[in-house]
Parts: sequence; C-alpha cells; structure tokens
Amino acid sequence: MAKCSFCNKKILPGTGKMFVLNSNVIKYFCSRKCEKSWHMGRDPNKLKWAKPTK
Repeated sequence: MAKCSFCNKKILPGTGKMFVLNSNVIKYFCSRKCEKSWHMGRDPNKLKWAKPTK
C-alpha cells in the first residue's frame, strides 16, 4: 500500500493518483486536495489536517 506524498495517509488500492515527474520521481496523492496543495508549494508541516513529516 502506498502513502500519500503530502499528508502520509495510506492509499487504498484502486484509489488516489500517481504523479510522475520528469526526473522519474513518483508522487502519490490520496486526494485532489493534497495534489493541489503540493502543486501550490504548501508545507504539510504547517497544516493541521496533514500529518507532520518531520
């Protein structure tokens, strides 16, 4: 099971989205909210709803 690259939640099989960067780095997102927040450059450590990654 993959984890969301933004909020660290477990992603169930058949759900979520896999985003592949040009540098062959794979990002997994559990929701559109996480995906948009990552694209906007938000820090998940500053958000209450995202689990800290420290």
